[in-house]
Amino acid sequence: MRRVGRGEHAVLCLHGWFGSAHGWGYLPEVVDTEAFTYLFPEMRGYGARRALAGDFTMWEYATDALAAADEAGLERFSVLGHSMGGKAATVVAAQAPERVRALVGVSAVWPGATPMPPPQQELFHGAATDPGKRYGIIDATTGNRLSPHWIRAMVEDSLARSTAQAVAGAMRSWTGDDLLERIGTIEVPTLLVCGGDDPGLSAEQARRTWPAIAPKVRVVEIPGVGHYAAHEAPLALVSEVESFLLAH
Repeated sequence: MRRVGRGEHAVLCLHGWFGSAHGWGYLPEVVDTEAFTYLFPEMRGYGARRALAGDFTMWEYATDALAAADEAGLERFSVLGHSMGGKAATVVAAQAPERVRALVGVSAVWPGATPMPPPQQELFHGAATDPGKRYGIIDATTGNRLSPHWIRAMVEDSLARSTAQAVAGAMRSWTGDDLLERIGTIEVPTLLVCGGDDPGLSAEQARRTWPAIAPKVRVVEIPGVGHYAAHEAPLALVSEVESFLLAH
């Protein structure tokens, strides 16, 4: 498991659908390594765990993340999740509320089901095996305005660091699994960071949905940023995240 920093406040970081432990852009370069220790576990089928079979669900992802925290000797920690990792992070908070100091979601997927219209569903399902569909998704979720070279690099990295089976299974889970009843109410302090140019996971949508399950939630929007804030605006993201975590 990748580890950055040596601070007292541990932060367990769960990557997104096209991510990995090394898919956090420049975030690891700009975090406060004196105050925090950031740990980056990976979902089965991703990165160093590509060879591991599994159900590839968000519930399994969270259970494995807690096992990684145990292995690292963490008694108390905050959990941060990007995109589908945000959905898995809510499960971590539900499974071990006494251990979680705070919850942070970055363009986090809602823990309920996320139905899609047929054309979008076809695009997302096809991304497991079609690099062109991965390119289209990354381009669309960052506002169709970023460098094609960067998008191609993101696609190539995701292909190299994940299996098609894991990507397909994860997609079925983060879109289809309704975990609201299993999660219940999230009592820990919660921060949601949304990109102003993320068309699918906006701050407006977060304010409309998350307070029902996270009464201590705070929603922040970073203007001019799409779905990948750790790549697009790492300093702005880390400033929001760490100022929140330092208060908890």
